[in-house]
Order: sequence, then C-alpha cells, then structure tokens
Amino acid sequence: MDLNQLEKLNDTTWQVNPHGAMHVPAVFYASESLVKNMDEKVYEQACNVAMLPGIVGASYAMPDAHWGYGFPIGGVAAFDPAQGGVISAGGVGFDISCGVRTLLTGLTRQQVEDVKTQLADALYHTIPAGLGSTGSISLNDKAMDDMLTGGARWALERGWGQPEDLDRIEENGCMLGAHPDAVSAQAKKRQKKEMGTLGSGNHYLEVQHVTEVYDEKIADVFGIRGGDVVLSIHCGSRGLGHQIGTEFLKQMVASTRDYGIALPDRELACAPIDSPLGQRYLGAMRAGINCALANRQIITHLAREAFSRVLPDADLKLLYDVSHNTCKEEEHEVNGQMKKLFVHRKGATRAFGPGHPDIPEALRTAGQPVLIGGSMGTGSFILAGMAESEQRAWSSACHGAGRAMSRRAATRQWHGRQLVDELAARGILIRSPSMRGVAEEAPGAYKDVTDVVDAAAAAGLARKVARVEPMVCVKG
Repeated sequence: MDLNQLEKLNDTTWQVNPHGAMHVPAVFYASESLVKNMDEKVYEQACNVAMLPGIVGASYAMPDAHWGYGFPIGGVAAFDPAQGGVISAGGVGFDISCGVRTLLTGLTRQQVEDVKTQLADALYHTIPAGLGSTGSISLNDKAMDDMLTGGARWALERGWGQPEDLDRIEENGCMLGAHPDAVSAQAKKRQKKEMGTLGSGNHYLEVQHVTEVYDEKIADVFGIRGGDVVLSIHCGSRGLGHQIGTEFLKQMVASTRDYGIALPDRELACAPIDSPLGQRYLGAMRAGINCALANRQIITHLAREAFSRVLPDADLKLLYDVSHNTCKEEEHEVNGQMKKLFVHRKGATRAFGPGHPDIPEALRTAGQPVLIGGSMGTGSFILAGMAESEQRAWSSACHGAGRAMSRRAATRQWHGRQLVDELAARGILIRSPSMRGVAEEAPGAYKDVTDVVDAAAAAGLARKVARVEPMVCVKG
C-alpha cells in the first residue's frame, strides 16, 4: 500500500480522510511495515465501506487486514439504524461466526509429549476434518431448527458439554433473535450431517503449550501458566453459513436499487437494517452464529473424549469462545451519547475491556479473552480486551495472522508432505486428510503473527497475555 495515501496519526494508526462519497474516515491500525505490505485493494475496500449509508465513527482495518469479499478481512464498521444504517452480508463473510475457543487442559507439556503421537491420532480419528467432512450426527428438520435457535445450549442439553461451558461462551452460548425460518432448505440440507466437524481451509484443532506469559496478573485470572498445555478449536458454521451468505448477497444485490442505495462496489450489497430483507438476513445470520456455537461445542465434547482415552488426568475447562465473522447489535458511545449500533466484524474479534457486563464474572476484572490464531507451525496468542479499544474500533481487535498470499500461490511454493515432515522434525505433528490443504495453509503464506499482535497491542486494541506454540495440529 502506498503510504502517501495515508495520514500518519502515530506509529500504529493511519487515516484516510473522507473524500468523494466517504461519510467517515478509513482508519488502519498497523505498523508501518504491515501497512506497506497490505494489498492496495485493502485501501480501496476500506474506503468503499466508509461510503455506506449510516456508518458512524470510521471504517476500520485491523493489523491483519487483507483483501476480502466487499469488506476487507480484518474490517470493522458500525451502522446506526436511526441514520439509515445498513447491514451487509459481505461485512460478515461467508463463514458466519467462524471463531476460536480455547480450553485449559490441566496438563504440562511433558505430560503430553510422552503420548503426543497417540493423542494426535485420537483427535484426528475422533473429529472429522476436511472439505465436505461429515460426522455421526444427523439432524432432522425439528432438530435442525432447535439447533439454529439454541446454539451451544442446544448441544449441552443433548449431553455435548458441561454446564459451566456456557458462561465462557460469547452470548452465553446462544444468540438471541435467530430465525430458522429465514434459513433456506438448501442451507439446512448442507448442514444436516456436518455438526461436530472442522471443515477445511484455515480451520484447525491445535494442542498448544504456553511458551511465554506477558501479564502474570491477567494470566492468573485466565488460569494460564508457563508450560501449560491448552487446546484451541478454530471453525465456524460450515456449509450452512456459506449458503446463507451466498443467498443473501444475491438478494441484496437485486434489491439495492429498490432501497435507493448507490454502491461503490456490488460486493458491498446491503439492505437497510430496518428493512424486511435486512431483518431476514439478521435472523438467518444469527441462526448461523448458533450453528457455529453448537458446532464448536460438539467438537469440544469429542475432544474431551479423545483426551480422556489417552490422558485420563486431563480436565478440559473452557477459557473462552469468541466469534470473528459477525454483526452484533451493541451499545456504544457516539458523540457523548449511548447508541444502539450494528457492528460488523469480518475477520475481527470483539474485545471488551475490564468491567464490561458481557464478560463472564470470573474474568471481568481482566477484560475479555481475545484469542488470536497464528499460522500452522508458528504460534498463537491470548490477549485481553482493553477499555481503550472502545474508542479505537468499537471494542474490536484482530483475529489472526492474516494471509500474505493466496492459497493458489502457496501451493505453487510448498508441498504438503514436505511441510508435514519439516514440522514433525520440529516436534509439531500434523494430521490432515489433504496434503494440498496443508500446502495452502503453509506458515509462510501468512503474515508474522507476532508483528500483527505487537501492532494490535501498541494501538491499544488488546493487551498481550500469553503466547502459545503448537504441539499437534489437526487440519482440514
């Protein structure tokens, strides 16, 4: 990206002042090197988002931002329905409620090292992964609608999980306002046998060990110590979410003119929040969130079963579960007044600061856990939300390392089998049904997650708590 297009506000904040049809500025939170390496398309997309009706504050881009569909991935924008604000399927993304949950295991690295191969195999054979993967659960029509309404609570009621899990999940495990009747029969058909599965792409289940603790006080609240082993699960709403996104984008494209909305890019197709189409999408999208929450809950149950067979002393307790492809109705301060806004976070995660009522009581003094997934074979981070982030980007932070090259480009540069062998030599065991999928997710295809997290911390989006590195990774 050409830095001459930006006004530098400080070392990690860059702004494009409103021009043309922009209603608000576009703000990039990143170091100079990260901004320079962003695709020019990210600049264009962030500015285009700033042109949408009813946007407030700014169009924000996180340190891991890269080109996406409509919105940049790593894009955050809030819309005021009282000012004709819109909702955009492209501002949520196709993998609705894709997110990360991290569990504490009560184990040390050495305990896991002794049985690492057995654990890797147990997890791989217990949790289906890969393109089109299906599991042993099959939902009839009633069960499907119940799941789309109940989320992780529905899963828990059927024996998949522990009651205390719900307190550590965003929205307490159930997104209110879901409308299964707004979800098409085709979307439901795609999800019928996909519950409890990882899927493909950058989704993973990873056994990790804590290599560094940056904030002992917050880490203690979170229950994290150096040398501990944790388990992270990264996946979303599978085929159902993708179908919802595809169908509603088409409907929004067809209806934009009817609503008198001039789009700078048809990929930003949207509808007024209060319109019938906007409300139908909200109902379907919220059902997609519940699907993802239920999916991660079932995977958690399966992972606990796998651990218990190999390491009976393991006690997997949920630290937190947070989504990063959503639109949430939240209260935020705008010009000194509290307003209800619809906050789009696409490839970005909520990051409420200490004291926020939506944070579990046991974690409230520390701030919301912010779970940042790195690339396969590198490392990931656990951060905590900061009060300052409310003013920075509607209490939002980055969600991962962010791609540095396309999947196609990655497969031209790396071979899956070679990567698996190289990572095994470093003590990291990979299990995947697709060597092509491994090549697509090569560590070198992503930005340096440390640079991204350092930029987020320096910008005041979230506070660094701990770094974790992989021991076992099950990849789709």
